[in-house]
Amino acid sequence: MTVLVFCEVLDGKLKKASREALSIGRKLAEAAGADLAAFATDRAAADDAGRYGAKKLYVADAGAYNTETYTAAMQAAITASSASIVLLGGTSNGRDLAPRLAARLDAGVASDVDRLEWTGGKLRARRPVYSGKAFATVEISSSPAIATTRINAFPAEESGGGAAEVVEVSASSDSKTKVVETKISEGDELSIVEADIIVSGGRGLKEGANFSIIRDLAHAIGGAVGASRATVDAGWIDHQHQVGQTGRVVSPNLYVAAGVSGAIQHLAGMSSSKHIVAINKDPEAPIFRIADLGVVGDLFTIIPALTEEVKKAKAH
Repeated sequence: MTVLVFCEVLDGKLKKASREALSIGRKLAEAAGADLAAFATDRAAADDAGRYGAKKLYVADAGAYNTETYTAAMQAAITASSASIVLLGGTSNGRDLAPRLAARLDAGVASDVDRLEWTGGKLRARRPVYSGKAFATVEISSSPAIATTRINAFPAEESGGGAAEVVEVSASSDSKTKVVETKISEGDELSIVEADIIVSGGRGLKEGANFSIIRDLAHAIGGAVGASRATVDAGWIDHQHQVGQTGRVVSPNLYVAAGVSGAIQHLAGMSSSKHIVAINKDPEAPIFRIADLGVVGDLFTIIPALTEEVKKAKAH
């Protein structure tokens, strides 16, 4: 029996979502008396995969992400490893790949899970439903059982193992699609998907130019810049920064919401954050209902002052 984890690699290193998926995968493998293996398209990930407990790294020369090619390659890795559990980090690629694999293998899949356990010979998962208002616990009886893990829901913990053994698998070459071009966002903005700290701005900023104070604080504390749907719709900031049901679902250690009222669709995307700080001049704003710390006041005064305090603290 094997637990197989789909891993994404950037500059020869595993992405955070993949490290987290390997960590929970290792715990599942220990509970089930199984082996832990990883899949990647870069053999350079063997060291990283081994550090997080993988004994084998299945590698396919699949190039840039292409759903059809990667589905075929992952299917080959699942067959080669005899995987009973397949985990994928909740990235754009992971969420795209999981249902395709499930359809190919006639298997069950649980998406965006924040808890996983092996019990009674089945994979049990907890996932949010109704925009995060409740949780559903499901058991996947198929083999393999497939799940995508919510980013930041599982701590990434090294096991101290050596480099994983590299095993080559083939990737299908008969894909009907091909990657023509990959566009990467300009600048060095940290992605909200994997960030431990996010500072988000809402309509309270009044205009797009005022996102500069959000960026100043985010950069000062080493965080990413988030945004509400209203600001994205208004063209103040790119969609890649949008947090919410129609944007990205995030679970950082710290979420600072400045001028964000707290619409239901926004709360659905960030309510699982470990610590929430809300800054809004309206004491009745819905965001305060879920905030761990609420500050009623003018964000144009509070955010710059907070930024300066962070800089002073770091200077010491």
